[in-house]
Amino acid sequence: MKKADTTIEYVESGSLAEEAGICAGDKLLKINGEDFSDLLEYRYLTSEPEVTLEVEKADGSTEIITIESDYEDLGLNFHGELIGDAMSCTNKCIFCFIDQLPKGMRETVYFKDDDTRLSFLQGNYVTLTNMSGDDIDRLIRIHVSPINISVHTTNPELRVKMLNNRFAGKCLDIMKKFAANNIYMNCQIVSCPGINDGRELDRTIADLAALYPHVASVSVVPVGLTRYRDGLYELTPYTAETSRQIINQVGAWQKRLLDKFGSRIVYLSDEFYINAGAKIPDADAYEGFPQLENGVGLIASMKEEFDLGIELVKDKPRNIRVCIATGEIAYGFIKSLADRLMEKCPGVKIDVAPIKNNFFGGGVSVAGLVCGSDIIEQVKTDADYLMIPDVMLRDDDEIFLDDVTLSDVEKALGVKIKTSLNDGYDFIEKILGEELEF
Repeated sequence: MKKADTTIEYVESGSLAEEAGICAGDKLLKINGEDFSDLLEYRYLTSEPEVTLEVEKADGSTEIITIESDYEDLGLNFHGELIGDAMSCTNKCIFCFIDQLPKGMRETVYFKDDDTRLSFLQGNYVTLTNMSGDDIDRLIRIHVSPINISVHTTNPELRVKMLNNRFAGKCLDIMKKFAANNIYMNCQIVSCPGINDGRELDRTIADLAALYPHVASVSVVPVGLTRYRDGLYELTPYTAETSRQIINQVGAWQKRLLDKFGSRIVYLSDEFYINAGAKIPDADAYEGFPQLENGVGLIASMKEEFDLGIELVKDKPRNIRVCIATGEIAYGFIKSLADRLMEKCPGVKIDVAPIKNNFFGGGVSVAGLVCGSDIIEQVKTDADYLMIPDVMLRDDDEIFLDDVTLSDVEKALGVKIKTSLNDGYDFIEKILGEELEF
């Protein structure tokens, strides 16, 4: 792994580093006499009341600078966030979504990261299969916590099979070592019918719950299958019946764990409930929503906010026409919110368009994987604007997964587009074009 560039990109105004005379273009060589390789070690080494920095100035000279920080951030920012080359995935998982992408997309879409630094800094999930004993010891030494782990199963032989990696069976042992060193973990299980569900899921939940509270939460999500699976492991999607079975199974675990630990620990993604035609649990059943990024509790969270936000909407004349594009699986929920808002505001007209995912095909129906080309093909509207959830776009970008841009869609449909967060308040504010007063 290539060492990150430790050149300082900029120094925050009024920071301790600026007061100490450190400038953009300087290079940080050592902290408290120790080398460091990335942002994790930087944060660990600078978390002292007094920090000694060895700095190479832009003119080539070297200075030793001591800062009394009292644990305050120094205000240094580095090129590339001190990550360097991200560690790539060495697995060949039988359910990997990236392996199911069509050819011809942007190269970066196909990169599989499996980097514990990004797990801590950005919330990414990692498998731990590309880490040596020294790597594990380093994480423990600098106390990286929490770590998000893609577990899938705690059965060593089955995990080797599912990840197609001979090192995959060590996961539970590594997690026990993390727990013994007071490192916390959030876990993910991609459930594949007939493979790691049923008794295997019982085993996995039992093993992970035994590490509570260091295993703080576990999400169970259904395998996502596209139409691009030629030559890949044969998998089947969850049906209404098998979704009901896993809801009952996990529900029994939640009751047992809540009685024993005061926490449910394990949570199902919204897709299971929608597939089964079952009621989504109330917000309090998600205990603060620890796994929203995995689609766990998105509907309950947004509904709770919407219920509070709609009470803040003022009664006044409005004349607004909005079209909302969403994934097929979320259509019923979004339509119910739109109907309630129209009833509250008679001058507001909202059409909700469920977008069939022709680009990926298969059983893909979530809003986050809706592509621009499908919106162009399926939406016909003369509304004031089109609203889409921001998860349809790549992070910090205005591009859909199929490389169609936001402006491409606006031009093709002849309508401006607004993006909204998975937030009930933001949903109302974006539709009405006004801020709610709390």
